[in-house]
Amino acid sequence: MERSDSLVSGAWLQAHLDAPDVVILDATSFLPTDPRDARSCFVDARIPGARFFDVNDIVDPTSPLSHAMPSPQTFLAKVSKLGVGDGIKAVVYDANGGSNAAMRAWFMFHAVGHDDVAVLDGGLPKWLADGRPIEDGPDRALSPRDYRHFTPRDGGPKVIRKPDLLDNLATHRAVMVDARSAERYAGTAPEPRPSRATGHVPGARNIPFSTVFNADKTVKSTEELRDIFAAASVPLDDRPVIAMCGTGVTACVLAFAAHLAGKSDVAVYDGSWEEWGNALDVPIASGPNP
Repeated sequence: MERSDSLVSGAWLQAHLDAPDVVILDATSFLPTDPRDARSCFVDARIPGARFFDVNDIVDPTSPLSHAMPSPQTFLAKVSKLGVGDGIKAVVYDANGGSNAAMRAWFMFHAVGHDDVAVLDGGLPKWLADGRPIEDGPDRALSPRDYRHFTPRDGGPKVIRKPDLLDNLATHRAVMVDARSAERYAGTAPEPRPSRATGHVPGARNIPFSTVFNADKTVKSTEELRDIFAAASVPLDDRPVIAMCGTGVTACVLAFAAHLAGKSDVAVYDGSWEEWGNALDVPIASGPNP
């Protein structure tokens, strides 16, 4: 039995490799400090039939931010050419086990109302460790007849902008949670991208995204996830939650973990520290989790 419609095992995916209503997406992405190239990794080894979901390309082209959420129309145009659309289940993985960009892709689909999307538990590392099949070489280019109609819908989790976060500092309506490492959150480690300041948004709690994974890159149990949020004083009740990180990617790991733990409406601050840490009109805090 699968743990969730949003988290599928390697066994499930291997059994559905040839399913006509399943599209597999490799969303591998690396930090600027990592010399690996995501597209080259995809060509070298991927799950059979996978298509490359480029989180650095499926963005708002008008924004100076690295991973600004695109408009529904832009997202539609990109993913329909990957063969994803109405009636299709997208299964997303990455070479980091889901801990980098697969869950960002999952969030993006949900934000435009496409809920039939799942993350592969353990990602490519677990798939390889289990001896499951792979392929290499350039992927097959899709023709227009392979494109799918994609209908964006309202009602998904929200994308939060800087004015929204500034407003929340005054109202304290939502609980804020930062997915970066404890050192980056505290301001004692440098950011991987240029940043005027280090530290965190005042009042934000810290749950390093890596804490939601087991050693084999699979996601921890529902009970463990709930305990992680509770230990950081991030309630998963009716109170709004806003997740953030460096550029809005690993924040989606916490949004996904909260979803598995029963809260499906966690918003993501799209600009995250790339925007906040370079702004001149915002307050900044430092130090460990209060």
